[in-house]
Amino acid sequence: MFKYEAPANLLKDKVILVTGAGSGLGRAASLAYAKAGATVVLLGSNTGKLETVYDEIENAGGAEPAITPLNLETASEEHYQELVDGIATAFGRLDGLLNNAGYMGSLMPFQTMSMAHWQKIMQINLNAGFFLTRFTFQLLLQAENASVIFTSSSAGKKAHAYNSAYSVAKHGVEALMQVLFLELENTSTIRVNTINPGPCATALRRSAFPAEDPGTVAKPEDLMAAYLYLMGKDSIGKNGKQFSAQD
Repeated sequence: MFKYEAPANLLKDKVILVTGAGSGLGRAASLAYAKAGATVVLLGSNTGKLETVYDEIENAGGAEPAITPLNLETASEEHYQELVDGIATAFGRLDGLLNNAGYMGSLMPFQTMSMAHWQKIMQINLNAGFFLTRFTFQLLLQAENASVIFTSSSAGKKAHAYNSAYSVAKHGVEALMQVLFLELENTSTIRVNTINPGPCATALRRSAFPAEDPGTVAKPEDLMAAYLYLMGKDSIGKNGKQFSAQD
């Protein structure tokens, strides 16, 4: 596992937006960031799940989070602008963005994949990360040291058969991170990196590997060292890099 022990209050007074916050890695990251002192903006398509995470944070004594329901598959420019306007009004800045929301679906040969399935995977895994980073950019610039993290995958480094859309989307995530790094390297305090969480017990993985015993892979909570490191001050200077949560 990634070796890092987050100091107490690592993210005190930070405002961090987490997508896919209602379950899996997004839920685990939201709880970890809140425990480290951050005010977390919880974004997801299922309001009930977001409310559950909200309650978990409050019951643990964390700063009051914010809930932003948004379906990334169908979100328009107006929806993204409303999200940014809401964060600006409530907090005035954004210190971190975790582009984590993902969708894989079942494995299938490329020749049987529908256009709708391909487009849904691209929209949620790749396009939404670009749009969120693009629309929150001015808020991120107002932070002293902002961090943008993309949850990637081993499929973003090596293509996986019968997983064509997801592999292409995650390769795109890695390319997007590199482009953002090159454009922002000498112009701002925003750093951008990717994390490959590796196999972990999430609904996304179960959709692709329904016969897998979830007890044989890591739990999302076990992978938070990398997510805390890249969001906190100890990773300042780490930019344009690919990290693995299980190495």
